[in-house]
Amino acid sequence: MELDFKKMDGLLPAVVQDADTGQVLMLGYVNEEAWQKTRQQGRVTFFSRSKNRLWTKGETSGNFLTVVSLHPDCDGDAILIRARPDGPTCHRGTVSCFEQTGQTAYPTAPVSFLAELERLVQRRRDFPAEEPKSYTVSLFAKGMPKIAQKVGEEAVEAVIDAVGGNVEGLKGEAADLLYHLLVLLAASQITLEEIVAVLRQRHSTISGGVRRE
Repeated sequence: MELDFKKMDGLLPAVVQDADTGQVLMLGYVNEEAWQKTRQQGRVTFFSRSKNRLWTKGETSGNFLTVVSLHPDCDGDAILIRARPDGPTCHRGTVSCFEQTGQTAYPTAPVSFLAELERLVQRRRDFPAEEPKSYTVSLFAKGMPKIAQKVGEEAVEAVIDAVGGNVEGLKGEAADLLYHLLVLLAASQITLEEIVAVLRQRHSTISGGVRRE
């Protein structure tokens, strides 16, 4: 769909959403030049109404927003930008411009935290020197056999608590299992997105309107 920049005096609102967690990060405005630069360079660029010029988010802080996908609305007068942030989005140092410093983070779906955790696990894998004493870094250093062993141990412990009716214990073991599974996937160069794609495929209509669930 073509954007209608004439409809709102040359500026259209652009909502930026974390592509992994779904959290709304910020709202900015784009003119046609900012839109084209965003599409061409793959980093979110806005038009600053206060400075009266284009500005690429992160041009001074280094906290860029890397574009994953762009979605004009049905009327062509607003844009949803799905992006991956490189650090805090807000100038106050918070993840989102819609949360207050020192307060609980802007609410997102519980499953979105898994995406945040996956991002951290992948960073520990790729940049171990940042936190050399991290437990996650130590797991990657020990290699796949140890990581796989931990997944197996946590799975068994979760099963034992489930069978025994230990609800609180099961919560803790399930959390441990999910964490270690994320480490296992990261070590295997597999993302949650790929796992979800498999689940979606299995959930999709196979034939005659029957779903596999």
